[in-house]
Amino acid sequence: MLTTIAYGLAIVLNLFIIFIGARFLLVPHASAAGYGVPAKKDGDAAYLTIKGLRDFSYGVLGLVLLAFVGAQAEAWFMLVVALAPLGDTVIVLRHGGTKAVAFGIHFATAVVVLINAALLFAI
Repeated sequence: MLTTIAYGLAIVLNLFIIFIGARFLLVPHASAAGYGVPAKKDGDAAYLTIKGLRDFSYGVLGLVLLAFVGAQAEAWFMLVVALAPLGDTVIVLRHGGTKAVAFGIHFATAVVVLINAALLFAI
């Protein structure tokens, strides 16, 4: 049962970050607003593309690790990749975003990723 939950959550988290990355690549300004720091209409396009590519790549790498290397590698990956939503929390707070978005989305994501890492280490 623990194995199913750990793998299932890892797959869902990786697919979700692929979705977020793809959304940043396809509709960057709407995605930035959802992120918690709206982008300027005439600027920031390169940074939005970078964020999209970063997130998309993290999701693909996570799925590849899970499929071809295993739970321990995925656990270490999740442990390290949790730094991204923790950093996103700080970015949102420092750039005028709301605490609700910073903690309710980004910090909560980091917590779920860390829980998933712990579950993967446990199997």
